[in-house]
Amino acid sequence: MTLSEHFKPLLSLSQRFPLIFRILHRLLLSFVLLWAVTVMIFVGVEALPGDFATTYLGQSATPEAVANIRVDLGIDRPLLTRYGEWLSNALTGDFGTSWASQQSVSEQISRRLGNSLFLALFAAIVAVPLSVGLGLIAVRYRNRIPDKLINILSLAAVSLPEFFVGYLMIMLFVVTFPTAAFPSTVYDGMGFLSRLEAIVLPVATLVLVVLAHMMRMTRAAIMQVMSSAYMETAELKGMSGLRAIIHHAAPNALAPIINVVALNLAYLIVGVVVVEVVFVYPGMGQYMIDAVTVRDLPVVQACGLIFAAIYIALNMVADILAILANPRLRHPR
Repeated sequence: MTLSEHFKPLLSLSQRFPLIFRILHRLLLSFVLLWAVTVMIFVGVEALPGDFATTYLGQSATPEAVANIRVDLGIDRPLLTRYGEWLSNALTGDFGTSWASQQSVSEQISRRLGNSLFLALFAAIVAVPLSVGLGLIAVRYRNRIPDKLINILSLAAVSLPEFFVGYLMIMLFVVTFPTAAFPSTVYDGMGFLSRLEAIVLPVATLVLVVLAHMMRMTRAAIMQVMSSAYMETAELKGMSGLRAIIHHAAPNALAPIINVVALNLAYLIVGVVVVEVVFVYPGMGQYMIDAVTVRDLPVVQACGLIFAAIYIALNMVADILAILANPRLRHPR
């Protein structure tokens, strides 16, 4: 039996159920990618310059003291052995103990991750409907004043990095025009309403960073659909421009819009690192930066893995939703 004949039943099933096989293929690819990321994270963190033992004991530490610290931490063992132990523990949710604070990394991350997700969630609640709405307005009034104004503002927003926007927010609303409505600090134990008030500036920074990209991609996707023959037919039959966009153009541009929204949601989770450092927000990004400065490898590895897992998961969800939105796969002939 030849190789093609051996896989013929599987190929036949994939042709009969393309939707299921596409989804399974994307799931398998995501797991393989996540495993590759674990290797890159572990090797990359190990390759960071500096040594925790030397940083912890100081430059005047004796070689014997440094060697004893390395033995106590287990970093004198072979790299492959430590990677296997770290990966097996990470799969069970155990990221070890922080070298600097001697506290459980998993417990610290559970609190910090909740803060980061809280910040990213409210940024997404504002950014996603606003960007889609602005994209629809830009298409409705394309090549007119609203469209040109939205494009100019979006280009300006894309050109500004997160840290600049964040420091600009602080300078305007905390230093120059201080107001109690925008507290400059966030801490654990705050009430829900107080926390909402405290994240106004970080959320505004994140929204400005991702809004322009999502809006421009939404506009581009809908504009591509608007050039189709059936859209021209709808307009010739007298259907209003806004109704044609909402009922016909937007649903057919759903797949690229879902992709760009999911990518920017992933960026909101991973990109909070800079914003959290600027606003001294007690989230995953601030936790990771603090760990990098003292070479706390268990914390850096855990944060890197969680960020990568969230990014891959959101991309996987976006791909699956785009597959489900494809009528050719939902209704194969």
